[in-house]
Amino acid sequence: MDFDNIECVSSSDGLDEDEIHHHNLQHHHLHQFASPKPHNVNNNNNNGNTNVVGGPTVIAPATSVHELLECPVCTNSMYPPIHQCHNGHTLCSTCKTRVQNRCPTCRQELGDIRCLALEKVAESLELPCKYYNLGCPEIFPYYSKLKHEAICNFRPYNCPYAGSECSVVGDIPFLVAHLRDDHKVDMHTGCTFNHRYVKSNPREVENATWMLTVFHCFGQYFCLHFEAFQLGMAPVYMAFLRFMGDETEARNYSYSLEVGGNGRKLIWEGTPRSVRDSHRKVRDSHDGLIIQRNMALFFSGGDRKELKLRVTGRIWKEQQSPETGVCIPNLCS
Repeated sequence: MDFDNIECVSSSDGLDEDEIHHHNLQHHHLHQFASPKPHNVNNNNNNGNTNVVGGPTVIAPATSVHELLECPVCTNSMYPPIHQCHNGHTLCSTCKTRVQNRCPTCRQELGDIRCLALEKVAESLELPCKYYNLGCPEIFPYYSKLKHEAICNFRPYNCPYAGSECSVVGDIPFLVAHLRDDHKVDMHTGCTFNHRYVKSNPREVENATWMLTVFHCFGQYFCLHFEAFQLGMAPVYMAFLRFMGDETEARNYSYSLEVGGNGRKLIWEGTPRSVRDSHRKVRDSHDGLIIQRNMALFFSGGDRKELKLRVTGRIWKEQQSPETGVCIPNLCS
């Protein structure tokens, strides 16, 4: 995605505006790095412990049995059909097609030999989720582990920064530090905000993205996005909020966005989307405040040759009344 040089003037929890630096996002490059703490993903554990829990054997991922079930080509766990060559070297069915039917270990022709013994071993195992080092306590039969891991609440989050194709993953505290230190995003404390988005040439709207803003309130983190793109043939601006956590937690919060000028205003209220959903997915679902370019320029005032759009908003937590069971808003804490 290409970026414009776009000035953003912002403030939070008050109406006094604080100038922030002019950002040139076009030359902002990031590299994945390792955290000194175990916040980012590491699928290996070298403790070699084996736990027995009444029934099938529970084996930690770094044991020799687990290594037997590791494909030598892709290093992923093998699931039936597990193939082997005449010399007994194994690999997964996906990689069998990639190696052109040649054993990657001895270069002999693979043929169609199944390793039934190893498949039987796999059926007898129960293994911890691969995110156990991130806190997941669950243990699953070998064949159902993958299904769980695809939706595990402890699986790492992708970096929510828009447009940089950043490959960093980790838990929320790790990503907050990453956004602050590496992407240099605006960090604010509080549940209300008052932003002014400025662009000198509003006729160029395709793929324009403003600097991400991260808010800390109610003990949680929220990402405020603002960008411009083509909606069909119509150029539009869009603002939306994402929650740095899972979807079930996101439903506990609501937010509102308001934009206006010249005696007119638009108001949006909704539930923040989880950062499990990419910013592109949220944008393409139109789940946020959408402003047509002509309306945005009308709100900007003046000769309509420069975008000066003020967006205000607030975040609140929905709390259930113990007497009525009705959700009531908690505006800030």
